Amino acid sequence: MMTSGLVHFMHGKESGPGGNKIAALAEVARARRWDVASLDYSHTADPAARLELLLRNCAGTRGPLLLVGSSMGGWIAAEASARVGARGVFLLAPAVYIPGYPTQEPRVPAARTEIVHGWDDELIPCEHAIRFARSRQCTLHLVPGDHRLGARIPLLRELFDAFLSRCA
Repeated sequence: MMTSGLVHFMHGKESGPGGNKIAALAEVARARRWDVASLDYSHTADPAARLELLLRNCAGTRGPLLLVGSSMGGWIAAEASARVGARGVFLLAPAVYIPGYPTQEPRVPAARTEIVHGWDDELIPCEHAIRFARSRQCTLHLVPGDHRLGARIPLLRELFDAFLSRCA
């Protein structure tokens, strides 16, 4: 059976490849016939090392590639997107404009980049997501919720399903 392509998930700094958000969104992707991948980055908290791991893993990927990242994983997805030719990027509370990260302004495919950020994010202010989205003219969903967005999983599933539809 033909697949739509590959959705690569990047977890946050203190999460893992099988977290609740990734599991829920991977289920949505599989239902739309996308293959899914989720590397384990928990051995390092260094965003540059995590980025290099993703770039190595995506080398030689054939067909459409979508990147989905949460928090630090969102920065990784955004930073990698141009380098790996991602068709789309779906970011959850991305760690943008964070001091100490290798870059502050990752380039993303604006027409197919969506950001979901909680109004009450206690780690990464929603103003960071607003600034990032405005400068790139990409879609931003500001939702009631904290950094983890754990209480918003049904909404995340809906938004991600619509995103997949637009990227197909």
